[in-house]
Amino acid sequence: MMTPPKFWQEPDGARHPAARLLWPVAALYGFIGARKISAATPYRAAGPVICVGNVSMGGVGKTPFSLMLAETLQDLNRQPAFLTRGFGGSLRQPTMLGTQHTAAQSGDEAQLLRQQGPVVVAADRPAGARLIFAQTSADSLIMDDGFQNPSLHKDLSFLLIDAETGFGNGQVFPAGPLREKPAAALRRAQAVVFVLPDQSASVPDALVRRAAGKPVLRAWLEAAPVHPPGRRVVAFCGIGRPEKFYRTARSAGYDLAATRDFPDHHAFTQADLTALRALAGQHQATLLTTQKDHVRLPTDLQAEVETLPVRMQVDKQATLTSLLEDLF
Repeated sequence: MMTPPKFWQEPDGARHPAARLLWPVAALYGFIGARKISAATPYRAAGPVICVGNVSMGGVGKTPFSLMLAETLQDLNRQPAFLTRGFGGSLRQPTMLGTQHTAAQSGDEAQLLRQQGPVVVAADRPAGARLIFAQTSADSLIMDDGFQNPSLHKDLSFLLIDAETGFGNGQVFPAGPLREKPAAALRRAQAVVFVLPDQSASVPDALVRRAAGKPVLRAWLEAAPVHPPGRRVVAFCGIGRPEKFYRTARSAGYDLAATRDFPDHHAFTQADLTALRALAGQHQATLLTTQKDHVRLPTDLQAEVETLPVRMQVDKQATLTSLLEDLF
């Protein structure tokens, strides 16, 4: 995975020489994407489709939010299933995920989703939806990502926005971090979710105004406190913004003796774990990683690495429940 250039997130990054140079490519990228969306005739699935998406490149918490949606639906006596592209996996045909499938085949997000309900991995979203409603008892479908994919009709779309980085320099890839212009994305969303670094953080007023009267939720990842507090760990991860994981680990009470970053969706090797073991030994610490990273570790080494379980929380559970109830 590429490391995003700094000018993508700088307030005046649109005026950066590289952004100006890349603007024609960005304009073409945006035009092709918008044209694809406007020209599509989406397939309508046999049940409600709930999309969890974002407008920027990289992760913002779509998988934890999807898991929380499934839990909420299950509390309403519904039976959701998940549809995901399986980013980073090798599966090429629509596949119902089973215990025999590894993260290398399905991608790491799919392995996490499987803990909460049936999962189909399919780049062809209509084919994946047909498989779900034909082979499971699901009465609804949660699509992790796919907001810019117009092939499947979406009954309810949540647009997740990182409250810290917002829309970056406001430019479409590769001149900026956006998959499309924010105004276009906001028009298609039924609800906006601002993802906070923690519960106490606020959302800039300028971002809230962009929601234009749509239902707004504030969400954050919460980790259970570690017992006893102050447990010494070497924390490592291969995610888009590793500092978010380290901050959450510290807030849960871990003492981070050292940290190590890997590329997003990194496929961990025996050599990686050997080096991490040595580092942990130097600090007399335990290894700690994210749930997403843990499923990508070599199976025989997973037992020696702790995970930091997290759950997505929202500030307006009643609003969220009402949006979901209206689908049925």
